[in-house]
Amino acid sequence: MKSPILLIIQREFITRVQKKTFLLMTLLAPLLLAAVMIVPGLLASMPEDDKSIIVLDEPSILVPEDGNSQFSLEYLNPNEFDLEKGKTFLSESDKDALLYLPSGNGWDPDFIKNNILLFGKEDIGIDLQRFIERQVEEKINYQKLILQGVDPEVVEQTKTTVNIKSFTIGDEGNEETSATPLKMGLGYIAGILIYFFIFFYAVQVMRGVIEEKTSRIVEVIISSVRPRQLMMGKILGIGLVGVVQFLIWVILSGTIYAVVSTVIYPDIFAQKVPAVPSTPDLISVDQTNLFSMINSINFPVILGGFVFYFFGGYFLYSALFAALGSAIDQEADSQQFMLPVTAPMIIAITTAMNVIQEPNGPLAFWMSMIPLTSPISMMIRLPFGVPLWQITLSALILISTFFGMVALAGKIYRVGILMYGKKVTWKELYKWLKY
Repeated sequence: MKSPILLIIQREFITRVQKKTFLLMTLLAPLLLAAVMIVPGLLASMPEDDKSIIVLDEPSILVPEDGNSQFSLEYLNPNEFDLEKGKTFLSESDKDALLYLPSGNGWDPDFIKNNILLFGKEDIGIDLQRFIERQVEEKINYQKLILQGVDPEVVEQTKTTVNIKSFTIGDEGNEETSATPLKMGLGYIAGILIYFFIFFYAVQVMRGVIEEKTSRIVEVIISSVRPRQLMMGKILGIGLVGVVQFLIWVILSGTIYAVVSTVIYPDIFAQKVPAVPSTPDLISVDQTNLFSMINSINFPVILGGFVFYFFGGYFLYSALFAALGSAIDQEADSQQFMLPVTAPMIIAITTAMNVIQEPNGPLAFWMSMIPLTSPISMMIRLPFGVPLWQITLSALILISTFFGMVALAGKIYRVGILMYGKKVTWKELYKWLKY
């Protein structure tokens, strides 16, 4: 004969996987996740919208240039056109915008830079505006150097581009290529996923408790099992649903992405490294750096940490949500309790960028030790490499807090699960903890 907890786990799992919403979310979510990975590649492959710009350059500081494929410039003769004629020409032509540079009294760079006008038939895009700003700034600076008697060619020769190659020295003294950008992205995505899964499935626990309480089914169940067994069975059953759903999402998303990137659009998603005849070793060096950056990340630790902190965070918050669900009769009444409970997760997300910028700083350390924020903050830190003692301490604190929280939540659960028609306050919940 199965134990009561196993029966409740089986009931929760079978009931939820048979719902249409479960099947719908299980099938739609991989499409959305795959779209997030595929759509940017497709958009990047789309041809850019060429813009044609009319230039009325009264001081004649812009020099017609070729080679720009996105924005083409067509110059008007300042002796034949003024600003009003230029606007008229724009409205009657198929051009997209008019750039006007006034001459002023003499050649005054400060006057020109503060009185440049740009007119468009539609709203001016940010790319077009930045392109024009760079062009005009470069030419004005060039003319300023000439006015000061400085040869611009000499200034151009003194410009130096610095390319720093950063390395990380490991515990054994070996040098590894620094993969900070890759680690930042990986940590942020892992933190967001942990936040989403914990919140999504923990709320399902609360809703399940409210549904059973509202339909009075819980009165029948309580006659056969203890309240704490019911609570733990519900938490474990919904957690098992989450694991199965997550595995399906990963498999389907990966399959969709692999099919699209290798079969449907292989040219778009293929890694193309331009050949450089003068530097034949450049390609191999870039690929070596890329592989070195990937190898510097401890993926087994990240995957193991993701599984542990997902379950740890889910169990911790689901116990809280189960207690809240038992204390109220309708989901609308949960709003007064939701913000204080979810505030630590919100704080962990809002401080994610600070943790990424200083993964070994004091803020990151304490956020990864506090059990209500550690599932998110520690996952953000793991790609950067966290000392083993910090991971162990964080895990022990999270596990201990979970057992303590289950004990407290169980006291609220056993009192509130059979209480109806009463608005519960925080003061009332505190009294239940003393029973």
